[in-house]
Amino acid sequence: MKRYERHADAIAQLIHSGALRPGDRVPSVRESSRTRGISPSTVFEAYYLLEAQGLIHARPRSGYYVSAHLPMAAGQTPPAEPLPSQPAAGSTGVAISDLVFEVLGSARDRDLVPLGSAFPGLELFPFERLARCLSGGMRKLDPWSIVQSLPPGDERLRQQIALRYGLHGTAVDTGELIVTNGAMEALNLCLEAVTRPGDIVVVESPTFYAALQALERLNLQAVEVATHPREGIDLAALAEALARHPVKACWLMPSFQNPLGSLMPEENKRALVALLARHQVPLIEDDVYGELHFAPDRPPPAKAFDTEGLVMHCSSFSKCLAPGYRVGWVAAGRFATGVQRLKLMTTLAAAVPSQQALSEYLAQGGYDRHLRQLRRSLARQQERALAGIARHFPAGTRVSRPEGGYFLWVELPPTVDALTLHRQALAQGISLAPGQIFSADQRFAHCVRINYGHPAQERFEEALATVGQLAGQLAQG
Repeated sequence: MKRYERHADAIAQLIHSGALRPGDRVPSVRESSRTRGISPSTVFEAYYLLEAQGLIHARPRSGYYVSAHLPMAAGQTPPAEPLPSQPAAGSTGVAISDLVFEVLGSARDRDLVPLGSAFPGLELFPFERLARCLSGGMRKLDPWSIVQSLPPGDERLRQQIALRYGLHGTAVDTGELIVTNGAMEALNLCLEAVTRPGDIVVVESPTFYAALQALERLNLQAVEVATHPREGIDLAALAEALARHPVKACWLMPSFQNPLGSLMPEENKRALVALLARHQVPLIEDDVYGELHFAPDRPPPAKAFDTEGLVMHCSSFSKCLAPGYRVGWVAAGRFATGVQRLKLMTTLAAAVPSQQALSEYLAQGGYDRHLRQLRRSLARQQERALAGIARHFPAGTRVSRPEGGYFLWVELPPTVDALTLHRQALAQGISLAPGQIFSADQRFAHCVRINYGHPAQERFEEALATVGQLAGQLAQG
């Protein structure tokens, strides 16, 4: 072990033994350097390591303290992963919105512990700097750019988005980029561009409920395809669905899928694009969580392997930089003209101030530094959530271990009804996302999606304990 690792290990042992308890101040850098005979830089390295492990945290101008909520202790057994899904083979009409509205409507109360939220904690985002960029961008605004920001959108912003694609190894021409009102508009426009009422669309199982709502709105049929909680959609099952049904489009999330958190391996993404190219089926790729990877490098999107313009890659800044600014985009490939015309026919254009703010922020630099901090925070929160579930949830619980994003998919014992659990948790001031909203036929009735992306939520551990207790009571009948 290196010197900093030995010092980190010594502090970790004091924490695990209880000699240093949650909230206790860790010896200062100066004190540790003097008593241990090591350099201050070595102490800092040790504390950075302990911080990454979730054992300590820094307080500005105060020092380092033992974290109030410690990660899973050595020897504690984590729950098993959820089982791959087994959806019905046929196509299904979609009527999910009433249930989704019931669940989401209850999640707006700011006093709830937001385990069912679709957004990470707002304290994770640089709103003050974004506000300055908004103000500065609007002061420098050429009034004529309001007209020039009509679809496909602000040229400087699209150039910066294209540059980020290039930096991650995906070649995207600015001509195929269309700025939208968030990723949801991009996804809906893509779906509308390639389908007609009654058409069949492939989705994952489970899938993002907003995809089901989009299918319902356009009177489309869903074919749900088996999906693995770690590696994403089953390509053999997808090939079978393509052979059996006249599929017009696929709406998939290859990276950090909502709700599973699954990440398709790179070779599977390549095979996915090749399979769809053989059938000439467009892929609507929802990639709003792609920047939230915990590994050093961003996983390539399926778009990176597209040579025929069949992949429409949709993303936004809402989950990684600017919630509420409603700036998304699509790299629409061969469908760019159709999507752009639909944008003009529906909402005309994305808001100019939001585009200016994001363009100014990206031009000033610092986006990657923000992303690194955001990813570290989310990774620590995942450890905290997994530890809480291991401690408090009933025997037989299974839980995913995503490599990015901020959702866990929790499979409870079969006797637990997720809607009942959701309503009981709501009465205790806790929101949940029950599994029934993630399927056209409302399966996954014993599963819930848990959002762990709220580090400032003081009641997080207590809320997990309460949900685990309620689930345990339901499991016993």
